[in-house]
Amino acid sequence: MARDLIRKYIWIIDTLNRYDRLSKERINELWMRSEVSEGNPLPDRTFYHYRRAIEEIFHVEILCDTAGRYYIERQNYNKNVALSNWMLDSLALSSALQDSTATEGRIEIEDVPSAREFLPMVLEAIKESCKIIFTYAGFTRSRAETKILFHPYFLKRYKQRWYMIGLKEKENSIRTYALDRIREMQIVKESFKKPDNVTLEQLFGNILGVTTSKADVKTVKLHTTPTQAKYFRALPLHPSQEEESHDDYSVFTYKLKLNYELAHEILGLGDAVKVIEPPELKAMVVTQLKNSLALYE
Repeated sequence: MARDLIRKYIWIIDTLNRYDRLSKERINELWMRSEVSEGNPLPDRTFYHYRRAIEEIFHVEILCDTAGRYYIERQNYNKNVALSNWMLDSLALSSALQDSTATEGRIEIEDVPSAREFLPMVLEAIKESCKIIFTYAGFTRSRAETKILFHPYFLKRYKQRWYMIGLKEKENSIRTYALDRIREMQIVKESFKKPDNVTLEQLFGNILGVTTSKADVKTVKLHTTPTQAKYFRALPLHPSQEEESHDDYSVFTYKLKLNYELAHEILGLGDAVKVIEPPELKAMVVTQLKNSLALYE
């Protein structure tokens, strides 16, 4: 039931995004042609409730102009376009795969850690501003940590894993936890208030990955081959990316804090990328390379 509603919400977002401004009559015509309608019209009262739910869940406001046409406020939509597009793509792919028997046995999907068990619970806790208590089996600990009392502020998806970010009450510090490492969880009937100055932009605006940092933002410059430059243009390493193009190489500049994920992302690109600056990042990469080579000596 909840999945069907989400499909309907996303259909409305996608339709208004593609058609810009639509009357209620036109929305209903398109609705009746779509699979989400199941052959039933979209009553005014239902549409009103869907609009409110879309605003609450996606923070996407659907407005009505003086001519009675509905549209999405672009400024608000752009802030959530990545989330909306991801959900649209996921649902579209799921629907296509379910409806097609001709592709059976011819498509291989990467097996990734699942967070389906706890993701709905975390979403509910975020929505209701309720604390949670859980057990966490982190990779760096020999034993699972139990009874962690946590204020879930945000969810972040990185490299096909879901992470929750919030306040670990015992230590009064911001922490990040991977949902696939959680072993048990329950919502506590005790509310919390997220500080207004704690935002995803403040925590991760200058971060690659999920490791938060209090370090200063550095100017990162990467020398790349022409081929790697094409990949960076197609899929930027970070939103701050800027390119200085030359005949046989490019230099990409970023505003980032140095962390584990950044160094390993660069290492994963091999000899297609060279760190120009800052020297601290160059040292991090060189150290890792030397350690890797030492394993083969």
